[in-house]
Amino acid sequence: MMNCLATSRRLMVIVVLLTATLATAATIAPPRKTHAKSHHVTESAATQKKTARMKHSSRTAASTNRSSHIVVAKTLKPIFKKSKYYERFYASSFATDQVDGDITAGEDPIVRAAAIDALGNMNGTVVSIDPDNGRILAMVNQKLALSAGAQPCSTIKVAVALAALSENVITKDTEIPLGKYYRMDLTTALAHSNNAYFAAVGQKLGFEKVSFYAHQFGLGELAGWKIEGEHLGTFPSAELDAKLGGVGKMCSFGESISLTPLQLGALMAAIANGGSLYYLQHPTTPEEIANFTPKMKRKLAIGPIIPELSDGMSGAVEYGTARLLRSSFVEEPVLGKTGTCSKNGTRFGWFASYANTDYGRIVTVIFLEGGRPTFGPKAAELAGHFYRNLYDHDYFTAKTSGVSAPAPVATAAQVTR
Repeated sequence: MMNCLATSRRLMVIVVLLTATLATAATIAPPRKTHAKSHHVTESAATQKKTARMKHSSRTAASTNRSSHIVVAKTLKPIFKKSKYYERFYASSFATDQVDGDITAGEDPIVRAAAIDALGNMNGTVVSIDPDNGRILAMVNQKLALSAGAQPCSTIKVAVALAALSENVITKDTEIPLGKYYRMDLTTALAHSNNAYFAAVGQKLGFEKVSFYAHQFGLGELAGWKIEGEHLGTFPSAELDAKLGGVGKMCSFGESISLTPLQLGALMAAIANGGSLYYLQHPTTPEEIANFTPKMKRKLAIGPIIPELSDGMSGAVEYGTARLLRSSFVEEPVLGKTGTCSKNGTRFGWFASYANTDYGRIVTVIFLEGGRPTFGPKAAELAGHFYRNLYDHDYFTAKTSGVSAPAPVATAAQVTR
C-alpha cells in the first residue's frame, strides 16, 4: 500500500515537472517559433524571388541566345557560304592526245619540238607564227587551235588599248581614277591586268568604236588563209546587256566574245611587225614552204602607238601577271599578255607573246582549258619553257633558220579568197 502511494507521488511530481516544463516552453517558444516561422517565410520569399529572377534570367538569356544565334546565323550564313564556295570545274586540265591528227610536214621541226615539250601534258594548244610573213611555224593540237575559240578573258585588253590609243581616249601616261584616292596608267594596267581600268576605258570608247576596232584587228573573221578545219570566232553585233556589265565587261573580261588562238596570234604578229595584219598560212608540204608567199589582209595604222603599248606588255613579263615566264627564260626580251576566266565549268588560260630579239621575232599563243590548274600565268610559264628550248637550240642567232627573211608580199588587192 505504501509502495503504491510512493509511486503515485513520484508520478505526480513527474507530471508537475512536465507541466511546468511545457508551460515554460509555451511561454518561451512562441516568440522563438514566431521568429523561426518569420525567418522561414522571409528566406522562402527571397529564395522564390531569387529563383524567379534566375528563371527569368535563364529565359531571357536563352531567348537572347536564340535571338543572337538567329541574328548571327542570318548575318554569317551568306559569309560562311561565300567563304566555303568554290567554283566547280568539269573539264580536265590534262590530256595525252594533243598531237593526234596534227599535220606537221610543213612545220619548223625545232619550233614544233619546243612547243610539244613546253605543253607537256596540259590540255591546250601552242601556235607559233613568224610575224614577218604570217607563216605558222608550229601548231600543236590543231583540233583545238582551229576550233571555234573561247572567251578571250584579259587578252582582249590588248585590242581595247590599241583602240583607245588610236582614238586618243588615253595616252600611255593617262591616269584613270579607279577610286577616291587611286589612279592608274596604261602601263600598270596592262602589266597587272587591271579590270576596272579597262572597263572604264571601254565605257569611254563606247560599243560602236570598240566593235569597229575589234573587226579591224581581225576579230569576228577567219584569221587563216585556206586552212582546212578553221572555225570562226565571234564578235557580237550588239553590246552586252547593262545588267551583265555592258561594254565595260566586254573590254575587261572579253564577255560575250569568242576568240580563236589564230585570231589572237594574227593580232599579236601585227603588233610585233609594226602593223601588218597577215593572213596566217600553215604549209603542209615542203613544196608549200618553198613556194611560200605572204598574204596581207590589211595594214593597221598602229605603228606610232605600239611603243605606248609595249611598256605594259613588257611589264607583264618582267613584274606582272606573266612573270612566271622569267623563271626559266631571261636571255631575250619578251612582251605578252595573259588572260584567265571561266565559263560553264571550264577554265581558260591564255598567253599571247612575242620574243623580240636582235635576230628576229617569233609570236606564240598558248591557250589552255580545263579546271583549277588552268590559268593565264600557267600559260606564261609554259611559254618560258618554250623560249628556253628555242634558245638552247640556237634558234635566236644570226643564222636562225626558223625565222624567215621577209618575202614578197601579196597586197590586199591581189589576194582573193
